[in-house]
Amino acid sequence: MIQHDVVIIGAGLAGMRCALEVSKDLNVGMLTKVYPSRSHSGAAQGGIAASLGNSEPDTWEEHMYDTIKGGDFLNDQDAVEEYVKAAPRIIYELEHMGCVFSRTPDGKIAQRSFGGHSKPRACFSADRTGHAILHALHEQLMKNAESVKIYNEWYMHALIVDGDRCNGVVVSNIQTGEVEVIQAKAVVFATGGYGRIFKITSNAFASTADGVMAALDVGIPMEDPEFVQFHPSGLYRQGILFSEAARGEGAYLLNGKGERFMETYAPSRMELAPRDIVARAEQSEMDAGRGVDGKDMIHLDLRHLGKDRIMERLPQIRQLGIDFLGIDCITDCLPIQPTAHYSMGGIPTDKFSHVILDEKGTRMNGFFAAGECACVSVHGGNRLGTNSLLDAVVFGERAGKSVLEYAVGIDYGNVNEGQEKARVLEKFEDVFQRDGSESYNDIRDEMKEIMMSHCGVFRDEERLKVCLETLKGLQERFKKGKVTDKGKVFNTEIYEILELGNMLSVAQLIATAALRRKESRGGHFRTDFPKRDDENFLHHSMVFATPDGLEIKPKPVIITKYQPAERTY
Repeated sequence: MIQHDVVIIGAGLAGMRCALEVSKDLNVGMLTKVYPSRSHSGAAQGGIAASLGNSEPDTWEEHMYDTIKGGDFLNDQDAVEEYVKAAPRIIYELEHMGCVFSRTPDGKIAQRSFGGHSKPRACFSADRTGHAILHALHEQLMKNAESVKIYNEWYMHALIVDGDRCNGVVVSNIQTGEVEVIQAKAVVFATGGYGRIFKITSNAFASTADGVMAALDVGIPMEDPEFVQFHPSGLYRQGILFSEAARGEGAYLLNGKGERFMETYAPSRMELAPRDIVARAEQSEMDAGRGVDGKDMIHLDLRHLGKDRIMERLPQIRQLGIDFLGIDCITDCLPIQPTAHYSMGGIPTDKFSHVILDEKGTRMNGFFAAGECACVSVHGGNRLGTNSLLDAVVFGERAGKSVLEYAVGIDYGNVNEGQEKARVLEKFEDVFQRDGSESYNDIRDEMKEIMMSHCGVFRDEERLKVCLETLKGLQERFKKGKVTDKGKVFNTEIYEILELGNMLSVAQLIATAALRRKESRGGHFRTDFPKRDDENFLHHSMVFATPDGLEIKPKPVIITKYQPAERTY
């Protein structure tokens, strides 16, 4: 049995920032499916928000209100306040760690406009901001290597729980197939999102809901799964992200008639409206037959920005267009469509990153979560661009502080190594023994297709019921799947099958919660209930897995400073 004071699952921004905090005093194990610098945080392009006021005066209060309005007033405002107040300090700390930010002519950290923000507060490194922060944190971890052991290419299967205390995880080494138990005084999940459930997504292949499902398996609910963000500028048919930084720098969105259609949907903010509004505007144009060349695509036009500005501020976008489409955005428009991008919902936590067990806020001892897999609900029903990198770093640090406070001076809990290993080995055996006829690839493709078409940008009761019925059928077929690789060494197929099982379950949670929420709010838009309904739905959805199926309980929204108001741009 492996032992660490603290084990962190995930090595993106939240996981690494947490490890830096905890490793000051405790021994840390960090487990990741991919090499840390390949974590999905590195794909974030446009910036990280903070009210530095470097280009025009700004305050944390304005950042707070923009965030709450952007989230359609479903955000927990006590958490939002602490989060935006921490932002300027976080930026300067990252800079001191070696993160290279773009600069103004007088040497300050440059800030640009972003959708839904009333002031330019996106601090950026050209259009590779996540990459820059990820590498700065990774360098710091390497400096502290003696107190952090990184398990690269390992897979987390299950949490080890005794009553209301978490005592470790069951994992396996992907290279050898060996199943191991890691005993820990505390476990932190920083496992990211689950965008791979959808056909068109900007998410990396590792974003498969493993963390959420491991929590659900030990009785922890999932909070607000119905709120999935579709980013307006995914590469046509592939979903690869063209950063919102393009629109922040002044790019236009054009329909098939060459019109800047955002004037109809958000006249005051145009292309810089929040993502949910822009994605719905694009989808509406395409549904009305005004897509480019009659297809499901819109044009992103950067030509008027000029070569120099594109090369200085948006070099990665240009390169992606050339590499994947053979299109140079200096001379031609880029074809885009909405792409599943971010999960506002996740494992419920309080503002100190403690995982909570129910709608009353009861804590689970020894279990913490941060980043996209967690729902502290600073984003409410829709996240503003540049707020996710901030979320990962602020709550990664906060999880580290909370873990230190909890784990210093306590003993390890009870772990029955044989029993815990046997449970996971049984799962492996179950997959290996299946002599089914079904193709896991077909099941995965059909899940992605139905989630995109029936539980995507627009939803309604009829489509959601069809979606749930289809998912139920896919889960039955999943039990009859055929595995082709029966080996142990670097068997990526078996892990893809386990991930598919997780994704099918979380897809069901999303569609079930979306069916119950009979209103439109943030990223969740019901065409049969197009208005926000504060009277009946100003609450979080807590989805529990029970022996009789999924059960949803309401959890109150914490409102402190700002009362819900109409959301217009």
